[in-house]
Amino acid sequence: MESVLSPGHWLLVYALVAIIALILLIARYRLNPFISLTLVSLGLGLVAGMPAKDLVFAYEAGVGKTLGHIALIVALGTMLGKMMAESGGAEQIARTLIGWFGEKNVHWAMVFIAFIVGLPIFFEVGFVLLIPIAFNVARRTGTSMLLVGLPMVAGLSVVHGLVPPHPAAMIAVGEYQASVGRTIFYALLVGIPTAIIAGPLFAKWIAPRVQLPAVNPLEAQFIHESRERELPGFGITLFTILLPVVLMLLGGWANQIAAPGTALNDVLLVVGNSVVALLIATLVSFYTLGIARGFNRDSILKFSQDCLAPTAGITLLVGAGGGLNRILVDAGIAKEIVAFSSGIALTPLLMGWFVAALMRIATGSATVAMSTAAGIVAPIALAANYPHPELLVIATGAGSLILSHVNDGGFWLIKEYFNMTVTQTLKTWTVIETIISVVALGFVLLIASFL
Repeated sequence: MESVLSPGHWLLVYALVAIIALILLIARYRLNPFISLTLVSLGLGLVAGMPAKDLVFAYEAGVGKTLGHIALIVALGTMLGKMMAESGGAEQIARTLIGWFGEKNVHWAMVFIAFIVGLPIFFEVGFVLLIPIAFNVARRTGTSMLLVGLPMVAGLSVVHGLVPPHPAAMIAVGEYQASVGRTIFYALLVGIPTAIIAGPLFAKWIAPRVQLPAVNPLEAQFIHESRERELPGFGITLFTILLPVVLMLLGGWANQIAAPGTALNDVLLVVGNSVVALLIATLVSFYTLGIARGFNRDSILKFSQDCLAPTAGITLLVGAGGGLNRILVDAGIAKEIVAFSSGIALTPLLMGWFVAALMRIATGSATVAMSTAAGIVAPIALAANYPHPELLVIATGAGSLILSHVNDGGFWLIKEYFNMTVTQTLKTWTVIETIISVVALGFVLLIASFL
C-alpha cells in the first residue's frame, strides 16, 4: 500500500517530531540542552536522508556561522555591561528611569528604552546592551525580572522584525520595491501599539504566573548590592551605551553620507559593523566607566575576564541552535515550505505573513524567514500590481517573528539570562513573539482596509 504522504511531506513530519523530541529531552528528561540539540540535529539529518559524510559538516557549519557573530556580540556586550555594573552606570540609568516613570511603571520604561535603542541594531546586540539595566531596575524596584525584562525584549523584537534599517527589512523593501520612508512610517504606526500589547500589558499578566528561582547566577555579573557611592553621570553613561547604536546607524547611512568606494564610506561601513561598533564602545567604556571612575588597568582587566565565564554555556546553546537551523535547511525543509505555501490561495499580505511564519518555525531565524519569504512573494505581488508594498514588508516581518522555539538562538539567550526553564521560556518569550506576529498582522490588515 502506497504511503499517503509524499517524501516532501515526510520531511515536514520528521521536523515536527524532532522539535517535539527536543522539548521532551530537555524539559521532561532533563538532558543537557547542548547535548539534546546536537543529538536531535544529527538524528534529524539521518532520518531525512542527508548523506552521512555531509551531516556532521553541515551541523558544524551551522554552529560556526552562528557563533562567528553571536559569540563576539555576547562577549563584547557582556564586557560593556560589566563596566556599566562596576562603575554604577547601570544603577544610574535605573534610578533615572524609575524617577521618570515611577516604580509602578518600570515595565513602560523598559519597552520605551528598548524601542529607541533597538531601532538601528540587531536584537542580540540590543539585548546584551540593555540586560544590565533590566537587572538593576528589577532589583531596585523589587519587581520580577519578567515584569522588567519581557517588555524590553518585546520592544527589541518589534523593531528588529518590522522597522528598517534592519537588514531583513531592507531586503524586503528592495524585493517589494517599497519606499523606505513610508515603510518606516507604517512600521512605527504598527509597531508601537504592538510593542505595548506584547510587552507591558502581557508582562503585567504573565509575571505573577511564572515563578523564577530566587538566585540568578548571571545577575551577579551586572548588579551590586545597594551601597552609598558616587555614581557616574547619566549623560556619560547614556553616551557610552548609545555609542554603538550611533555608530551602527552611521554605518547604515554610509552610502547616503559618502559615495561608495570613498575612504569615508569605507570607514563608516567598518565602524558601523555591529562587532566593531561594540568593540569601540567597550574600549570607550574602559575609560568613561573605568579609568575616569578611578579604576586601574588591573581592575578593568579583571572585570573583562571574569564576566566571560558565565556566558560560555549561553554561546554554546546559541551555536547549537544554529547547527539545528542548518540541518533543517540542508534537509530540504525550506523547499517543502515554499511548495506547500504556493498551493494556497491567499492575498499578497497574508501570503507574505504565512510564508515567513512557516520559514521562521522551520529555521528559527527571523532574518532568514523575512528575506526568504520576500523573495518568494515579491514576484507574485508585483505581477498582481499590489498597491501597498510597504504593508507587504511589515506583514512579512510580522510573520518572521512568530513562535520562537528551541531552534532559535534568541530563545536560548533569553532562557539563560532570565534563568528560566524551557517550559517557562515557551510560556513567556514564545508567546510574546506570537502575540507580536499576530497583532502586527491585524494592524496591517486594518490599515490596508482604509487605504
